[in-house]
Amino acid sequence: MQSCFWRKFLVSIAIFFLAGSIWVMHSPSALAYENPDLLPKTATPVVDLAKSLTDIQEQKLVQDLESFETATGWKLRVLTQYDRTPGRAVINFWGLDDKSILLVADSRGGNILSFSVGDAVYELLPRTFWIELQTRFGNLYFVREQGEDQAILQALDSVKGCLLQGGCNVVPGLPREQWILTLITSVIGGVICGFAAQPQREGQVFAWQWALIFSPLWGILFLAFGIGPVVTRTSEWLPLVRNIVGFLIGALVAYLSPIFTRSSPNTES
Repeated sequence: MQSCFWRKFLVSIAIFFLAGSIWVMHSPSALAYENPDLLPKTATPVVDLAKSLTDIQEQKLVQDLESFETATGWKLRVLTQYDRTPGRAVINFWGLDDKSILLVADSRGGNILSFSVGDAVYELLPRTFWIELQTRFGNLYFVREQGEDQAILQALDSVKGCLLQGGCNVVPGLPREQWILTLITSVIGGVICGFAAQPQREGQVFAWQWALIFSPLWGILFLAFGIGPVVTRTSEWLPLVRNIVGFLIGALVAYLSPIFTRSSPNTES
């Protein structure tokens, strides 16, 4: 009976993480054709066809991107569009090369952000970085709460910050939603550890053999999914402490659950 319970429990955990590990990156075909008539006659790093930015924001962004290119050599470009797009004409307009990063904001898709990145950029910012950047700032929930302008500006700030520090494997910062997910995985890891450590025979206090057997499972949940995303994205200690406490509470509750179940009938009698 107990082996059947563990089998069902492990299958449920496996299904949960299989579903959560599916990441879908959707990139709209923004550069499918050429329409150079939509591009301005004067050189500018920002072409805001969709009017996602205010005039003041656009002017400041133009100055920032030009100064950043002068200081670092990295070429950041921004194109916003809705029902009109210059397509591949932006390649010649901006002279995009291996050190170029093109951010395209198009609200017609499920995620408004997509990126065209030069080969030299991938040495500092891997593909997983761009997937996380897109899903963090371009998703509909973020755009609905913060606006398209903040999705563009905050994504660019993350890119510039990582380029200045010599590269990033993950997007800096820990959003509340992501921290909650790490807390949940930490608690689940603690619960599995607590269940596995329950005494299996009389006189045994802690079933360390079973806890060790299940350590790959609860270790991945707690360390890889609970602690790893926190320490790689922020230097704040509070989220880390909360996740550790969550793991310990989950383990303690699961470990002591047989005591609670045995004491309940006695209390009622």
